[in-house]
Amino acid sequence: MTNHHTLIVVVGPTAIGKTSLSIKLAEHFNCEIVSADSRQFFKEMRIGTAVPSADELQQAKHHFIQHKSIQETYSVGDFEKDAIDKLNTLFRTNNYVVLVGGSGLYVDAVTKGLDTFPEVSPDIRKRLQTQYETEGIDRLQMQLKELDPSYYQRVDLQNTHRVMRALEVCLSSGKPYSSFITQTHKKRPFKIIKIGITAEREIIYDRINQRVDMMVEEGLLEEVKKLYPHKKLNALNTVGYKEIFNYMDGTWDLDFAISEIKKNTRRFAKRQLTWFRKDEEINWFDYLEPIENVTRVIETINTNEE
Repeated sequence: MTNHHTLIVVVGPTAIGKTSLSIKLAEHFNCEIVSADSRQFFKEMRIGTAVPSADELQQAKHHFIQHKSIQETYSVGDFEKDAIDKLNTLFRTNNYVVLVGGSGLYVDAVTKGLDTFPEVSPDIRKRLQTQYETEGIDRLQMQLKELDPSYYQRVDLQNTHRVMRALEVCLSSGKPYSSFITQTHKKRPFKIIKIGITAEREIIYDRINQRVDMMVEEGLLEEVKKLYPHKKLNALNTVGYKEIFNYMDGTWDLDFAISEIKKNTRRFAKRQLTWFRKDEEINWFDYLEPIENVTRVIETINTNEE
């Protein structure tokens, strides 16, 4: 093994077993885990975001798990800064850190850095939030199509936060959001080894369905009921919560809401895989791959790159 600082990045679709693998890697390399799962940042959202269990959190020290409130605004830019600061601290006492998450944008923020965007006027942000609350996401989508047809083609149009963020930049700068996106990566002072886990699509979908059933058993409904008064917050416009809000509003029955959570989570997993498959640096493994094989690959890459 080398004396270089190495960030081991674990990615893959939701419910594939990233938490379990990252804990095994942290135990093997005797290091800590930084979470890049943007849904797990919020302390009020435990069940619906599949936060690691108390046992799992004890097996390895985790950072950026339930450290914010849904009432706080916490952007990917804030996360990039906080995560890099944390890595710099962790690397003082260890040559390895594991970064784990299914949020491609947040993983990229740490490994590649973010593009620089113009300042956004708080008035514009407030106006868009009001517009979303009164007219819904459709109107915002149409506005984005007019102002930035290029970004409209590739953004997840159901992700309100992303759509609103792009519109904020368009309206504040008078230029398309996509014009601020470049391909220049920041040079990080540590080596990055990316590990991806995957499986046949049927297996991924089956694991997702099982996980949703387990969330319901663990008390997802009670968790969402407590959050109902805050349902307009950005953090809660996410799979597992918005479907139950529809049930609570009387729009859907419970069985249909649960089936929609499964369907929307499967769609989310598909988008995650599309994002990660574009990254040629990822070393892919089957979800059942023995941990010894994964650690051997990491150590070999590290030795070869010395």
